[in-house]
Amino acid sequence: MDYIDITQPGGPEVLKLQQGNIPKISVGEVLIKVKATAVNGADLVQRKGHYPLPKDASPILGLEVSGVIEAVGDGVVGWQVGDRVCALTNGGGYAEYVNVPAEQCLPIPTGVSLLEAASLPETYFTVWSNVFDLAQLKKGERFLVHGGSGGIGSTAIQLAKGLGATVFTTAGSDEKCRVCTELGADYAINYREQDFVDVVLKATDNQGVDVILDMMGGEYTNRNLECAAINGRIVMIAFRNGAVAEINCKTLLFKWLTLTGNALRPQPLSIKAGIAKNLIKTVWPLFSENKLKPVIASVFSLEQASLAHELMESSQHIGKIVLEVH
Repeated sequence: MDYIDITQPGGPEVLKLQQGNIPKISVGEVLIKVKATAVNGADLVQRKGHYPLPKDASPILGLEVSGVIEAVGDGVVGWQVGDRVCALTNGGGYAEYVNVPAEQCLPIPTGVSLLEAASLPETYFTVWSNVFDLAQLKKGERFLVHGGSGGIGSTAIQLAKGLGATVFTTAGSDEKCRVCTELGADYAINYREQDFVDVVLKATDNQGVDVILDMMGGEYTNRNLECAAINGRIVMIAFRNGAVAEINCKTLLFKWLTLTGNALRPQPLSIKAGIAKNLIKTVWPLFSENKLKPVIASVFSLEQASLAHELMESSQHIGKIVLEVH
């Protein structure tokens, strides 16, 4: 099969199309003939040599795919050869074939094409597990997500709004803010022109937001505390602005805040299987109600993976970047 290899740690140019063996499936796994995969921030970190892989992970990039099941391993229930699926992988998505635990597969949502579906698993698994499982966002609460025009952000806006929250988001241009508003954000804040803390507090009569999903870290950490509500929950899933930050412990203490971090990839299969069941039950029906839609920035061919990474690093995109394999 064709796959994309990281020939050495470095920039996008180190990604090269190579040929290798089709992976073998184990008990509980399915083999997917890949239609498309999507680019995620973790792919860029792994390409640079800074991402420690879980012991069972494929060294090939790609955390999510869509395609057709080619083979089914022993012990698999509910899936058969020929089924169209999208799936959260344990790596290996930048390839013509990938083996995936069957419990990490999802049906293609109503109204979503097979290619578009490649953009869904990583972001929906991430948003659901952090915003709803961990932070327990409820209908009627206020929610803030940073980077609203990216893959995680655009998903979080739609899902939080679709499930009844008031949504705040930050983005880096008026155009990106406009798209965030179209996706359902009640307040889209251009962080280059406005202080998101001031906007949030003014809009909420100084009450703040109940849940914050943060990918920034650094100086954003303390500012998140400032605009969090009493009993607010802040979940950090990345730290683009830096991994070290000073925080005002007095604010943390007297607002009764919860500040936590979470990573999806190292989680055991049982956790990921539970997330998949919740997505199928609670989230996937929202696609047929037109409350959710994929947001695709660009589609590249598999051999153009380096160009896709260049676009990802430029931060000029809105939504997910997809690699079409077949």
